[in-house]
Amino acid sequence: MPSYLENQDKLKEAGIDKVLIYCVNDPAVMGAWAKDQGVDDWGEGVVNFFADASSGFTAACGMEMTHEGPTGKGLLKRCKRFGMYVVDGVVKAVNVSEYEGDPAGDDNPALTLAPSMIKAIQEA
Repeated sequence: MPSYLENQDKLKEAGIDKVLIYCVNDPAVMGAWAKDQGVDDWGEGVVNFFADASSGFTAACGMEMTHEGPTGKGLLKRCKRFGMYVVDGVVKAVNVSEYEGDPAGDDNPALTLAPSMIKAIQEA
């Protein structure tokens, strides 16, 4: 997430109006995370946070994490780490950080960080 804050100007140059960062979580948690990161939700900045409390958006995008590691620990309805470029409701590019042995992309999130998404946007 910090890479999106650091690259707000480059994202604007690439034609991005808003970056929506969400988690399958409740709105209070996402609001606290936004505040902790210095993000004025739905303010002037490019980066905004929202919650997918029921994981309905995650399911609709086909991004539910079903790997046995997290689900075996009772972590149901979790979301894959992904970046999606959408223009007027049309998905133009999707990057997913999901690897064998690292289903959450925690060890290597590079595909979903701002520099990789800016590249995907420019190539779309």
